[in-house]
Amino acid sequence: MSSVLETKKQLVEEISEKFKASKSTIVVDYRGLTVGELTELRKQLREAGVEFKVYKNSMTRRAAESAELAGLNEALTGPNAIAFSTEDVVAPAKILNDFAKKNEALEIKAGVIEGNLATVEEVKALADLPSREGLLSMLLSVLQAPIRNLALAAKAVADQKEEQGA
Repeated sequence: MSSVLETKKQLVEEISEKFKASKSTIVVDYRGLTVGELTELRKQLREAGVEFKVYKNSMTRRAAESAELAGLNEALTGPNAIAFSTEDVVAPAKILNDFAKKNEALEIKAGVIEGNLATVEEVKALADLPSREGLLSMLLSVLQAPIRNLALAAKAVADQKEEQGA
């Protein structure tokens, strides 16, 4: 009997560590998805480096309390799956939100973003942000604009002097 208890304690500790290590954690209700749809969702998440697991709610509740995320317990009813991302904050929210738009059976219930509880609306707002690469390209174009304008102005002055000299 004690080995079962030890196994459960280890599982709670494992889930708690995942909560603490994750930059972004999303809880979803996957009820109503077919096996094929769930497989496709897992594949998309895996490609983005996101871990997608199903745990018993009782174990997850204990782990959430251990990780000081007791407010998450309200969302832990019914069949749940949890997406953990240790690298990208936006990736799980974006993938799950896009998948939920195509498959109404998937419901985003709650999230934890960098250690703070997040509502469904906050998770969806995070999903609407551009990707990291998109944000970096926007920043690069903003940084390049003054240099581009300076080059165009210098070229215009050179052209004007060339016309005056000819």
